[in-house]
Amino acid sequence: MPKLRVIARFSRLILVLLLGMLMASIIGVGERLGLKTPMQRRQRWTCWFMKYLAGALPFEVRVVGTLPQQPMLWVSNHVSWTDIPLLGMLMPLSFLSKAEVRHWPVAGWLAEKAGTLFIRRGGGDGQRLREQISGQLGQAQPLVIFPEGTTTDGQQLRTFHGRLLAGAIDQGVALQPVAIQYRRNGETDPIAPFIGDDDLVSHLTRLFAEPRGEVCIQLLAPISSVDKERAALAFQAQQAIHLALFGAEEVPVVPRRQARAA
Repeated sequence: MPKLRVIARFSRLILVLLLGMLMASIIGVGERLGLKTPMQRRQRWTCWFMKYLAGALPFEVRVVGTLPQQPMLWVSNHVSWTDIPLLGMLMPLSFLSKAEVRHWPVAGWLAEKAGTLFIRRGGGDGQRLREQISGQLGQAQPLVIFPEGTTTDGQQLRTFHGRLLAGAIDQGVALQPVAIQYRRNGETDPIAPFIGDDDLVSHLTRLFAEPRGEVCIQLLAPISSVDKERAALAFQAQQAIHLALFGAEEVPVVPRRQARAA
């Protein structure tokens, strides 16, 4: 039974990815013909694709809270690459991702065509990134970032990088904190996290072999960035998400461990 389940789920995922490749190809052909696709339209198409991609994943999703009516900088804790389609299906959004994703087969190409911003670790491009984030928010285009900078096992929250919030402060754009939690059999899901030396195919095989898990996405109260310092704003967002996930008001200092960003 698990083997048949894995085959059926992989088959569905492949069909969804083929659909995404078709959409990205249309955008690519248009670019070569000199027809530039506006970012707002790319975000709408990406949201439509993300709904199909999220539907191909073995999760029951529950959303708590209200979607923002104004473009904001979304800040979320980070557990797995699956965070991206699960958040991307909610409304038209773009993402900030590590540079390595650009080179992933199929997924990297799709991410680039969807308007993803890529960040190099230790690349010394902080000012350029700040300008990119500020520019996108300044054009009323919502953006999702994972300010921990990497994934966790879902049982902790790492320190938020305040430098990623500078663009929101520049534009006076509010933050939309998001707490995403994976559960299985009433406990923290041990299968969903994408950490350490895990690879995408192995991770998918484990996910697809198991019954459906549960995901709760909490859209928390927006946080104003006006007259805020980066570090203070980052801590405020981290504290709100920590409280939603773990119910403790005090945010502990978590030592950095080797993990993988999605």
